Amino acid sequence: MKVFVTGGSGFLGGHVIAALVARGDEVAALARSDRAGNAVARLGATPIEGALDSTEALTAGMRDAEMVVHAAAITKQWGDRADFWATNVTGTRNVIEACGSSRVSRLIHVSTEAVLMGSSPLHNVDETEPYPDRFVGIYAETKARAEQLVLAAGGGDLETIAVRPRFIWGPGDNTLVPTITEKVQSGAFRWINGGADLTSTCHVTNCVAGILLAAEHGLSGQSYFLTDGDPVTYHELITDLMSTRGVTIPEKSAPAWLVRSAAATMEGTWRTLRLRGAPPLTRSEVALAGQEITVDDTKARLQLGYDSPVTRAAGMAELADGD
Repeated sequence: MKVFVTGGSGFLGGHVIAALVARGDEVAALARSDRAGNAVARLGATPIEGALDSTEALTAGMRDAEMVVHAAAITKQWGDRADFWATNVTGTRNVIEACGSSRVSRLIHVSTEAVLMGSSPLHNVDETEPYPDRFVGIYAETKARAEQLVLAAGGGDLETIAVRPRFIWGPGDNTLVPTITEKVQSGAFRWINGGADLTSTCHVTNCVAGILLAAEHGLSGQSYFLTDGDPVTYHELITDLMSTRGVTIPEKSAPAWLVRSAAATMEGTWRTLRLRGAPPLTRSEVALAGQEITVDDTKARLQLGYDSPVTRAAGMAELADGD
C-alpha cells in the first residue's frame, strides 16, 4: 500500500519508514527541511517538502495513500506554549482534515503515556484511565488534546487509532542517551529517589511492530499502550542503557521532593527573567522520569496480537554491539 508518514526524519519515524519500505510499501514522508528530506530519502521514502501547517504539503503527501502514520510532534519539556499548540494540536487537526479530503482510510497517531500525567504517579494503568484535570506540562497537555482530536475523528470512511508507547529506546536514539551523557560528564546527573521507582519501556522495534499491528487490527477510536513487558527500575534501565555506551552512572541521588522544588524554582527564574533556552530541570521532566510510570498493554496483546518481539535484554545486547 501507499503510506504517508509525518515525523519520518525523527528517531521513531525513521524506524517506521524503514519497516514500511522493508515490507514493500510505497512511502512518502513530510520533510520540513533539506536535512529532513535527505534523511527520509536515504530510508527509501519520497520526501514531501512542507510542514504540518501546510495543507498543500499534507494533501500532496497523502495523494493515493491508504494509511497515514502521524509521528511528528514537539517532544521537548519546555518551550513556547504557542509553538507546542501549533505543532501538536493544530498540526494534528490539519493532518486529520487532510486525511478526510484525501480519502485516507486509516490514521495511526503516535501518542504517549504522558497524556495521563497529572500530579500523581501512574501505577499499572490501562486505557480506561481518564485524562487528568490538570496536566503536568505543556507537552502532556498538547499531546492529550491531539489524541482526543484523533480519536474523536474516527468514524465513517476514516478509522483513527492512537498508540501510546512508554519510554521509547533503542538504536538511533539521538536525544536520551546524549542528554544523560552530558549530565554525567558535567557532574549534574542525580538519581531521583535512588532510581528505585518502576517504569515501563518500549524498544523502538516493539513500538514499530505495535504501530503496524494497530494499522491492521486496531479498532477505530481506540488507544493502545505498547511496552516491552514487565517494568524495570529506572536505576537498572539507565545503568544498563548507558553501559552500552561505555558511560558509568555515578551513585549520586536526591529525594523527589527536593528535585521537584528545585525544578519549580528554576522554571520560575526562567519565566521571570525571560531567559533563553530551557531550565536545567523542569517539573514535567521530574514527573516523567522521577516517579513510577507503569502501564498495562494487555489490550494491545489481546486485540492486536502484539507480543513485544524484542526483549529488553536483547535490545541492550544490540546496543552494546553498536547501533
